[in-house]
Amino acid sequence: MSWWGKLVGGAFGFVLGGPLGAVLGAALGHRFDKGLQGLPDDQVSWGPGDQERVQTAFFTATFSVLGHLAKADGRVSPDEIKLAEALMAQMSLSSEMRKTAIHLFNEGKAEDFPLDDVVEQFRLECHRRQTLIQMFLEIQIQAAYADKRMDSAEESLLLHICSLLNISEFTFRRLERMIRAQSHYAGTGGDRAPSRAQGPTLEDAYDVLNVTPAATDKEVKRAYRRLMSQHHPDKLVSKGLPEEMMKMAAQKTDEIKKAYERVKEARGMA
Repeated sequence: MSWWGKLVGGAFGFVLGGPLGAVLGAALGHRFDKGLQGLPDDQVSWGPGDQERVQTAFFTATFSVLGHLAKADGRVSPDEIKLAEALMAQMSLSSEMRKTAIHLFNEGKAEDFPLDDVVEQFRLECHRRQTLIQMFLEIQIQAAYADKRMDSAEESLLLHICSLLNISEFTFRRLERMIRAQSHYAGTGGDRAPSRAQGPTLEDAYDVLNVTPAATDKEVKRAYRRLMSQHHPDKLVSKGLPEEMMKMAAQKTDEIKKAYERVKEARGMA
């Protein structure tokens, strides 16, 4: 049975506990904040780092923090709501999962949402799975650009989240450039200057690959292989990405491939 099936199938002993458990419990209408305490031993089968536990943490943190980020500039814009809905649609969520995702989004908008505690627990639940943590951050950055721009409040909040996740500002700026460039391949989000009307530019392609035009062909190939490995759907799921997010990961790999082909063509690479 999947992580979701166990969660809604009455096996409430499998939940996370802590701040994430409290947020998820509120979204589902249950009190999970006490976690596994007081449950029979034979009901406790998810230990720290188990894939299904990490998947539950990822789902809970992603949608609740999305809600908090959307409220960062003082209002939740229609574009931000559309992005959250598009993410749910892309994941092909069941009606119950979609309802829970919406509730989590709304929990994140609450004034007393415990952002620091939620992000800190998420980091610990991931057990140093850096590719998974990076995917979480990429989704949040993409959300910040849902209304075509990242304002100062959203930027400040994202930098704070990075500090909680032990991610440097340098890495954040790199991911920001990459997400902005990827948006031109995906056709959503990011600033759109008139010069981009015909589609992604060569500069966009280099930004997606996180290399400069000065990079050697060998460096370009190495960057491409590294990004493909980091975003490989099966590999991410094995590390704790919910299976429902595989399509989203596959779309990212498709955007990376398109960028690589553009750079190869410009350079005459084999």
